[in-house]
Order: sequence, then structure tokens, then C-alpha cells
Amino acid sequence: MSEKIGFFRQIWEDLSVPKSRDPAMRSRWELLFNYPGVWALVWYRLAHRIHRVGLRLLARYIAGFAEALTGIDINPAATIGRRFFIDHGLGVVIGETCEVGDDVTIYQQVTLGGVELTPKKRHPTLENGVIVGTGAKILGDITIGKNAKIGANSVVVKDVPPDSTAVGIPARIVGTPASGTKFDHNSLPDIQKEMFFYMIKRIKLLEENLTSCKPDIGEKESELEKLFEQLIQSMEK
Repeated sequence: MSEKIGFFRQIWEDLSVPKSRDPAMRSRWELLFNYPGVWALVWYRLAHRIHRVGLRLLARYIAGFAEALTGIDINPAATIGRRFFIDHGLGVVIGETCEVGDDVTIYQQVTLGGVELTPKKRHPTLENGVIVGTGAKILGDITIGKNAKIGANSVVVKDVPPDSTAVGIPARIVGTPASGTKFDHNSLPDIQKEMFFYMIKRIKLLEENLTSCKPDIGEKESELEKLFEQLIQSMEK
């Protein structure tokens, strides 16, 4: 987390973020009509301040009012850093014990939820620079590392290392700094599709092996074994 700043400076910073994160924004006047995520965050800042001084019921009333206006549910007890941006925003849920760092971006229908009923840290931590795609669910007391990316509609139930990309249900790590592989949201791999392709190729090779004695069967077998090992490694992460 970065340094703490004053309330009104924080609000001004929140109102300034869409200009740098959303290329569709043409005028600051659009903030009044097209950015429920920004206004949900402004109401959250107020509710969070009130919650911190002990007026928890009033804070929940404010959070409920903001949810009715914006369709975004942010618990006032959650901790959210600077320059946080909720793009589009409808259906976003951020739980009570969530911790969100600076410069984090999430899209509509994202849930930062819990999986336990005991009163402890039960919601995720998102470190600085994380990007969470549309419809993703991040569940439990897990940590999404700095600058990590979560693919759209993924369900994340385990920690994601910094600078990594996770995708799928449940989410798997498909790109890491060690592998030198990084993905944008428009080019995320489909592990399930790749596994089906592997199975189809494997079946075809077995059929060829049964019906002929082609000299390149052994070479194809070796290629498929390498592909299989890669798929297994990606599924185990």
C-alpha cells in the first residue's frame, strides 16, 4: 500500500483515474452518467471512514444506498488502495476482509468473496497492479500477486504468483516470469481446448498404429508425449 492521503484528495484521485484507464472516456462530464464503478468507490471511501471511527451501522446504510444506486456491493470494512478502478462495474462484489492494493483494475461481475463463515480473514488480497477480467471469481483468503492477471470468468481458489496469468475453472497458472510467457486478455490460452486437441490427436495416432505400420509413428508418439507433459504441468499449477 502507498502513503495515506486526505479524504478529498483521495476522492479527486478516484475521479481522475477513468481518464487514464478507459479510452472510451471523452469528457469528465461522462463521470456523472457512465461510471457507476467510480461512484461506488466514492461512496465506499465515505463509508469506510465512518466504519473506521466505529459507526458501523451507519457505514452499512451508506454501502447499501450505494449498492442500490450503482449495482456494486463493497463492504465498508474492506481495505482498498489508491487509483482503484472498476470498469463498467455492475455486479461487482467486494467482501468484508478484502485487501486491495494500488493501481488495481477489475471489470463487471467480478466477485472477491469468502468461502468460510468464521469471523476471520476470509476474503482475497490483491496486490498492486492486479487486473481481474470480467466475471472472474476470486474466493477465500488467497493472495493475487503484484501485476498478476486473472482471465475473464476464471474461478481462483489458490494463490497466484506476481507477474503471472491465471485462467480457467479452477484457475491455472498459464504464464509466469520464469517461463517468459505473458498474455493479454485477448490472447489467453484455453487449457481444456488444448487437452481435447491432444486427446483427438492421440486417438488418431492409435488408429493409424492399428491400421498401418507407418515409419513416422514413433516420431509422432514422441511429439504427443511432450505435449502431454506440458498439459499436465499446466494443470498441476
